[in-house]
Amino acid sequence: MMWDKIFKKMIARLIKSGTLILHMHDGEILTLGDGTLPEVTVTLHDASLPKKLILNPELALGEAYMDETLTIRDDDVRGLLTLVIRNNENGNLPKLQSAIRAFHVRMRRWTQWNTRRASLKNSKHHYEISTEFYDLFLDPDHQYTCGYFRDPSDSLEQAQANKMAHIANKLLISPGMHVLDIGCGWGGLAITLARDYGAHVVGVSLSEEQLKTARRLAAEAGVGDKIDFRLMDYRNVNETFDRIVSVGMLEHVGQPQYSTYFRQVEQNLAEDGVSLIHFIGRTSQPTDLSPWFRKYIFPGGYSPALSEVLREVEKTQLQQADIEVWRTHYERTLTEWQTRFEARLPEVRALGYDERFIRMWRYYLIASELSMSDMPLVLFQMQLAKRQDTVPVTRDYLYVSGAAKPNSSVKQDEKILEAAE
Repeated sequence: MMWDKIFKKMIARLIKSGTLILHMHDGEILTLGDGTLPEVTVTLHDASLPKKLILNPELALGEAYMDETLTIRDDDVRGLLTLVIRNNENGNLPKLQSAIRAFHVRMRRWTQWNTRRASLKNSKHHYEISTEFYDLFLDPDHQYTCGYFRDPSDSLEQAQANKMAHIANKLLISPGMHVLDIGCGWGGLAITLARDYGAHVVGVSLSEEQLKTARRLAAEAGVGDKIDFRLMDYRNVNETFDRIVSVGMLEHVGQPQYSTYFRQVEQNLAEDGVSLIHFIGRTSQPTDLSPWFRKYIFPGGYSPALSEVLREVEKTQLQQADIEVWRTHYERTLTEWQTRFEARLPEVRALGYDERFIRMWRYYLIASELSMSDMPLVLFQMQLAKRQDTVPVTRDYLYVSGAAKPNSSVKQDEKILEAAE
């Protein structure tokens, strides 16, 4: 068949390093690559699959694994994705697939056009999954973003506590400050800022499921009176805040809305305020989210190049006070999540999730981990202010015990540095 011939040429062009043993649907067996590791054996069970893999490879590969029209010996998803990603990153992608990818990039303004209605729909797609499911692999604070492994021996729980303390330090929180948490999730960070730093927090989210849990956890922590969790689009907030934090939210905004997003931060931030934007980004040129991820995991999502973000920040009064790049931390976080997820599959099934969902979630977690280890994706923390004298001029204040509580003024720098010595 024509599609089979084109597919075999395509896959031979792609797989240059590592080893792929490919069982075609008609019984033919191909051995591709240079004989090195990883070695992966894959079987195609559907005669229509070669055409799908040619025309939309990223979407078709994930769907075929979910639907079991493609199977992998020993269910080695990690091996197969490692093989594909590394060869792709080495520049082996055939011309037709390169053209298809370029088309998706050109169309991204449409796929990421996140109006208020689209944002609500997209949020429900991923975050209205039951909290009991997320409980199976997240830490007790429900941190669904990158942890900060300050020491190789840190547990996931410690890494997430490290992350929240690091964010609080960058925000220069003092008791009584009013803080806006954009995309507050299950409320773990808001609760920490209220309980440990004396802040009054407004948390906004589009997920009713998350907010229900957030309100319960805040009450249990004794800070329900200090936190106002709202079912609200960030674009509808009209108050002014001393501090604004946004963790893992920018990835859901969509590239066409970055201007709106940062102008909203500018509008809501006090003149002497500090904002911290924590997001997955890329160190490469702008591209687009994988079609599989866009369909099954994060509709409307995108991890931007830093240039795309700065272009919009520069149009506001916001100044970049600090930009920090976390490398490998998200890779390890995702490894922890995937290990915990696999260890609790009986409980996943008991919650009513079927085998296709399990394969989808496994594929998502492994693909995300490999994107952080084998692709140009990192975690950015961007600290923003409206005045140059709002944030200390060195990072020393971040590493002093109790450093999250000094007044947010450069006049404190001398005292901070003395303490550091």
